[in-house]
Amino acid sequence: MARKPGVSKQDIRQQIWDYMESQNLADFPRPVHHRIPNFKEASRAAEHFPRLQAFKVARTIKVNPDAPQTNARFFVLDSKKTLLVPTPRLRMGLFNKITPPPGATKDILRKCATSQGVRSYSTPVGLDSRVLVDLVVVGSVAVSEKGWRIGKGEGYADLEYAMMVSMGAVSQGTPVVTIVHDCQVVDIPEALLEDHDLTVDYILTPTRVIATGCERPKPTGIIWSKISSEVMGKIPILRSLRCRERQAGRDVTLQDEPRHLLGTGSQQPPPLSTVRRHQDPQQPESCSGQGEDGPSNTVFIGNLPRGTRVSELKRALQELGTVPQRLTWQGPQRRAFLHYEAPISAQQAVSCLQGLRLGAATLKVALARPQRAGDVTGSCAEEPCPDRPSAVSDL
Repeated sequence: MARKPGVSKQDIRQQIWDYMESQNLADFPRPVHHRIPNFKEASRAAEHFPRLQAFKVARTIKVNPDAPQTNARFFVLDSKKTLLVPTPRLRMGLFNKITPPPGATKDILRKCATSQGVRSYSTPVGLDSRVLVDLVVVGSVAVSEKGWRIGKGEGYADLEYAMMVSMGAVSQGTPVVTIVHDCQVVDIPEALLEDHDLTVDYILTPTRVIATGCERPKPTGIIWSKISSEVMGKIPILRSLRCRERQAGRDVTLQDEPRHLLGTGSQQPPPLSTVRRHQDPQQPESCSGQGEDGPSNTVFIGNLPRGTRVSELKRALQELGTVPQRLTWQGPQRRAFLHYEAPISAQQAVSCLQGLRLGAATLKVALARPQRAGDVTGSCAEEPCPDRPSAVSDL
């Protein structure tokens, strides 16, 4: 399809969406506007996928969760390779590993490759999994034979790739494939590309396999200055990666964040121990990070779901890279205190843990008041002093 001159990314998207609708080139869901189009003959285009040499040598393959890549996901499972699928809008982590039941038939594998199957047969992959991805499949609205790619405009594919770079899961040599209709292959001016835009190495259509030979460098990590606080609030794993990069001394200033509010990171704390305490069940109404003794190195965690085990909280802290030196557990009162080596570490933990959920509950997270003599937990407003520890365990 010919491209009109002097257009923006959104103009190109709109032109393709309009054309596909007018020519009835897509299946459900319709209309295709603001989506990765589920084009007709997507299954035929995906048949090229297992023939690629990059597919044959890959062991772990990440495929986006959109409908036109359903057949690509099936080929990964049918070839007994490891399939990773990003969680929609990255709400519950970065990606999941799809594990079919033992002895799964081809029909069951096809079900595993659907959106429902991805939900039913998936296991979350944490930041510490040290997974290595050998091949990446992304959806596109438009793509050029040179490898320039335009998504639907929300930036999730670009961000997913940048996060995988930050995790060490991919490198510049990791091939990227997109599967599209022939009409989605158009000329895209290189001037429209930005540093965070992901390029592709292979384009699969119902009629062609295009090796782009793209030499433009792929994103080298997360560009924090292009991410807003609103986006950070929606993606918990992004907050975790930010904490890790801050602790490594990298600049993680957000798009709308004053630079002077950021501090430098600190080294990973030693293994976590737990102090269990009995305490008055009264819930603190508010916490403050500043008091007469200076800033606090203790973080208050409240609104823990009833019946939560300390191991569940420890696991969440490990996955988020915010392990404290010590943890004071007050499970019956649905709260805990995290003790860090320095106030800056506690402040970073508060930032990282905002929006943390255990079960259906969103936890309350705030700095506790500074420690006073004889008070090893720190305290919050109207918080009674705890009794002596009744049990201590190591993580």
